[in-house]
Amino acid sequence: MSAAQENHLTISRSARYYQLGELSAATRRVWFVAHGYGQLAAYFIRHFAFLTQADPTLVVVAPEGLSKFYLNGTSGRIGATWMTREDRLTEIEDYVGFLNQLAGSLLAHCQPEVEITVLGFSQGAATVSRWLARASFRPAHLILWAGAFPPDMAVEVATHLLHQFPVTLVCGDEDPFISAEELEKQVSFLRRYGIEPEVIRFAGKHALNPAVLQQLGHQ
Repeated sequence: MSAAQENHLTISRSARYYQLGELSAATRRVWFVAHGYGQLAAYFIRHFAFLTQADPTLVVVAPEGLSKFYLNGTSGRIGATWMTREDRLTEIEDYVGFLNQLAGSLLAHCQPEVEITVLGFSQGAATVSRWLARASFRPAHLILWAGAFPPDMAVEVATHLLHQFPVTLVCGDEDPFISAEELEKQVSFLRRYGIEPEVIRFAGKHALNPAVLQQLGHQ
């Protein structure tokens, strides 16, 4: 019996995102924020509401991973993921295409000089890094929060990408997934590309922190 042949078919589908604030010619800043594994954008974006309430010229956009699943068993709470190891490269292509289409559609409502910040939390950190390597805009700031720049990105692509904007690493000092040693490894990894990242530590675990978000919002 011959082995089954793997194939792919490109289809149209709906992708969900949430937004705080209204995009217009008066918008000065846009934040794209990507959630972590097992989260939903509707809840993730709530952490940024106080920023848009304080600054009506700021808009926050939270896209949601294309794959959803029950967090426990076959019912109850639901989360989303950007990718898994299964059919990994295709999933990366799908979410990069989604994020590029989303950004193109939304930024068309803004002035060309609008300042763009991109924040990736946990799994979202690698997600936004891969996206920016193929995005049509240059952000003013990349924030990798409790997550890492993907180590498998081609050296020439990573070097070109990382020299385009400042990079900030944020991590709680009690994060169970990222030790102080692992954070230092990430700093050393970025330094090999000639990048000196800003590092922000806070008292907390694997979560966003309002005080740090406020600090970043004023940079």
